[in-house]
Amino acid sequence: MEKESKKTSRRAFLSQTGMVAAGLTLGAKSVSAKSYSRILGANDKVRVGFIGVGNRGTQVMHEFMNETDCEVAALCDVYEPYITRDRSKVDPRYIETRPRQIPKMGEAFPNKVDRYLDYRQLLEDKSIDAVYIGTPDHWHALQTIHSIEAGKDVLVEKPLTKSIHEGRAIIRAWEKSNQVAGVCLNRRGSGTYQKLAQEIPAGKIGKVTFAVSNHVSNMYPSGIGKMKPERPPKDFNWDMWLGPKPYRPYQYNIAPYMFRWWEEYDNQVLNNGVHSLDLIRWLLNEKAPVSITSLGGRYVVDDDRTIPDTMQTIFEFPSGAIVTFTQLEASSGSLVRQGFLEMRGTDGTLYAEGNNGYKIVATSKGQFQTWDQLMAEEEYVVKNVGNGKLSDGSYANPGANIVRNFLDCVKSREMPLVSLEEGHLSTNMAHLATISLHVGQTLKWDAEKERVVNCEEANDLLSYEYRKPWSL
Repeated sequence: MEKESKKTSRRAFLSQTGMVAAGLTLGAKSVSAKSYSRILGANDKVRVGFIGVGNRGTQVMHEFMNETDCEVAALCDVYEPYITRDRSKVDPRYIETRPRQIPKMGEAFPNKVDRYLDYRQLLEDKSIDAVYIGTPDHWHALQTIHSIEAGKDVLVEKPLTKSIHEGRAIIRAWEKSNQVAGVCLNRRGSGTYQKLAQEIPAGKIGKVTFAVSNHVSNMYPSGIGKMKPERPPKDFNWDMWLGPKPYRPYQYNIAPYMFRWWEEYDNQVLNNGVHSLDLIRWLLNEKAPVSITSLGGRYVVDDDRTIPDTMQTIFEFPSGAIVTFTQLEASSGSLVRQGFLEMRGTDGTLYAEGNNGYKIVATSKGQFQTWDQLMAEEEYVVKNVGNGKLSDGSYANPGANIVRNFLDCVKSREMPLVSLEEGHLSTNMAHLATISLHVGQTLKWDAEKERVVNCEEANDLLSYEYRKPWSL
């Protein structure tokens, strides 16, 4: 009787907070494909549902909350404290081992906010105009497709997918809809890079032949640690977290957040590298590389990770530009002399020093050349005027500009700053880097057919089998 009393009490609490209990099973009825979109005027509030409100999901939700024409309509997560927004209920071990990645929560919402433990129930709410998807990577494809089919506009977190075939499936679903859909590749929200995306292809630094970027974080010696499988916290729906991925026992160093070091769910080229790869591809005005070569491995970090602690990938583009991306988690110090991105042209070298500034250094002459300087050096900075704003009126945080643009597009029905196609093409670069490392050879990529032309083993890795009853 005591056990039943507690159960009833919990149900009452969920009802009082507007949270719908996790009553749907994996085989529950699918969301209707009927469009629920309503026509929004310039002054209407966009009602947004948030699927995945942990670390990154909370950050983006706050950016939406800063916009006066946005209303937080619903929250969804497989971990109950994230939807009740009660940090005191979070498992103490999470707070102890990853305090910066567990959101503070406790927000004051000015309106009623529904709470869901299953995203499919959120999508059935006809009053929700749009959704933001901030779940782990292996959920992005299904949730984006289901949201589009439910008539919701979608802003999905990077990387777009966990496989190349998933990206094309998302685009096919979108092409059959009337929905607005965009990807959070945040550097495209920067006015500085919007400017450079026009100027670099037009020859600002001459013919670009080489670019380099990297992600560096020394996790030696213990990384994410070593742990054994155990029961998840009672308010964590581990089976739903796994979703289309194969079942495996829960481990504390997988979720939340630490899944980024497990290849089954993410990796650091996808997590961090995709930002730089997208920016480079954009500035080069290229669609896709033709050749991809990766080297690396787990050399010294002694933990449970299934991704490399050291890795370098070389991409060759049709224009002849060579691009390298390096992931270093067993050492420190950037490979770039200034900032996070170096792009070398015949006339000058670009150093991207942040989201709102850059420096261009003129090249010096080599053997047998008689010229003194082929271009004027340049240092460009957009002034921060306070309150999170720049002198051009945009947000200093380019991610906030992505959010603002998305809300505008929900009303105007225009294409967002980062389309699904652009997100797919940039995410593909990260996938191909990982596949090259796995098969141990250079890949020759046909971007039109989205196939590797010299390795069938690599083509087998363009997709993966979903765990039943989930299907793409």
